[in-house]
Amino acid sequence: MRLQARSCRGMAQLMRSIPWRRVRGPAVCAGAVLLFVLCVACTAWREPLPLQRVFVTSLMLCSAVVLMAVLARFASALLLAGSLFVALKFIAVMKLRYLDEQLMPADFVYYVRSSLLDTLRHYPHLYLLGIGLLVLLPPLLYLTWRWDWRVFATWRARPAWLLRGAGLLLGASAWWWCMWPGGPFAGVHARNTWEKLSDDAHLTNFFVSFRDAAVRLPPMSGDGEAERVWGAAAQGLPSNRPPPYPDIVQVLEESTFDPANFTDCSVPACRAAMFKTDARTRGSGVLRTHTFGGGTWVSEFASLTGMPQDIFGPGGMYAPYVLAPHVRDSLPQLLRRLGYRTIAIYPTVGSFINGRNAYRDYGFDHLYDVNELGLVEWEESDRQMFAAARRIYDKVKQPGQPVFIMILTLNQHGPHDEDPMSSLPPAFRNLLPGLKPALALNFDTYLARLHDSDLAMRALEHDFLDRPQPTVLMHFGDHQPSFGGMIRDLPRSLPPALQPYRDYLTYYMVKSNFAGPALPRHPMLDIAFLPGMVLQAAGLPQDAYFAASSRLRDRCDGRYDDCTVPGLLPSYYAWVFDRLHVYE
Repeated sequence: MRLQARSCRGMAQLMRSIPWRRVRGPAVCAGAVLLFVLCVACTAWREPLPLQRVFVTSLMLCSAVVLMAVLARFASALLLAGSLFVALKFIAVMKLRYLDEQLMPADFVYYVRSSLLDTLRHYPHLYLLGIGLLVLLPPLLYLTWRWDWRVFATWRARPAWLLRGAGLLLGASAWWWCMWPGGPFAGVHARNTWEKLSDDAHLTNFFVSFRDAAVRLPPMSGDGEAERVWGAAAQGLPSNRPPPYPDIVQVLEESTFDPANFTDCSVPACRAAMFKTDARTRGSGVLRTHTFGGGTWVSEFASLTGMPQDIFGPGGMYAPYVLAPHVRDSLPQLLRRLGYRTIAIYPTVGSFINGRNAYRDYGFDHLYDVNELGLVEWEESDRQMFAAARRIYDKVKQPGQPVFIMILTLNQHGPHDEDPMSSLPPAFRNLLPGLKPALALNFDTYLARLHDSDLAMRALEHDFLDRPQPTVLMHFGDHQPSFGGMIRDLPRSLPPALQPYRDYLTYYMVKSNFAGPALPRHPMLDIAFLPGMVLQAAGLPQDAYFAASSRLRDRCDGRYDDCTVPGLLPSYYAWVFDRLHVYE
């Protein structure tokens, strides 16, 4: 017992002899460095590509330098910088898990403003982050702050403030250099929008989208000029047919264009019936889209809202995220006000590229995704999508209530070279022998799929137009396929005026099973004018926004943001944005 007591007293004396005040500071700093390295491993080093890892690590170091200059505390700066990136990573992973969407800067504005509490209620895992931030982090920061190394403690006040200012400038400049698309991480910034929205580079995509996703309104004239030019459109356009209004079926044909416009495509398979007019045709022609090879979501935005995404700057490419929540007038919204039931038939899961949320913002009553339709994602044929649309139509159709149904397809979606030529139906093998083998495989695969879609479109016409119910059917191509970029080099038989747009031209076709005047025809119709064409074909009243849009279409001969009438677009933008508030 005596020996034990002596040992205890010796241990106590030893503990008292240790200069804790001298030791705890370095220990806290060492622990902070270790924790920061752990945070880097959990965040930056989880990015898929080496350059992305270095990019995020650099941003973490820049953040630590800035915080060190602001706080004048070494360990506190490292702890806070690491914790912020871990929290950001956690939020990004949770959003991807629950919503299948990338985290974007706009989320912190949109969700906090509109639905944060409701979102948290549905996703209890986010509580873990709240507990970590609100319960664990403050005490840890307090203890760290108390025992931290004060970076400039031995300096006089003026030199210390100068050094802190220099550190702040250095850290901020380095951050800007990392975020500059032409800087050391140009390869990170140069990826296309699809890659940024679909891969697992959570933090890289978040920071890159700060610059990419910035939204700006186009230049506008004064209110007086807008009123003078567009004031007559304030009364809208009346209907030329009484209620009940006709049903409207709108089909977005994925990656669909008229191959007969390509010089090398001269065989019968290049002349599909879906591009030919008949007695039911009210309007057809060349459609100008604003994306190539992909980006269906921006064609959805334009064809539903009457606004091309590129008038909002580079951020317009993120339309379902950053533009859709601000839309206050659109084709589905107007149709709902006219008593329509608005339905979307979606070929992927509703969370894909924020589809469900975006379509709600556009004005749809319900979006039926691939799960509700009982189909296999990315494997649906047009025939399957159209059959599903007819089932849903029969389910929701009520006597006296018109229906607007938007159908999206996937049949022509790339790639078109995954399977060998021998896998194609014999009738579609080696149709274009003058092309190089790789390009021939892409084109023949495309023509085989187009043939199936053509047959499906005939069946859709039969289902909706061969019946007494008045119906307007409109289908259009959302963009050209890429064929791995090879399609750009193919010659096309286009008028000289359309050659500059060659990579952005598809088609549109409007038909109805009731008599009506022919729609205006233009050398090239911008996709943003499709809603007005549909309203005109159906004989529906147009509100002030779409009346102005139709007038712009006529005065610009089908063009939109490249309208050649001097000064017309700034006055139009002032009218629809400042006066009508179609986008807020």
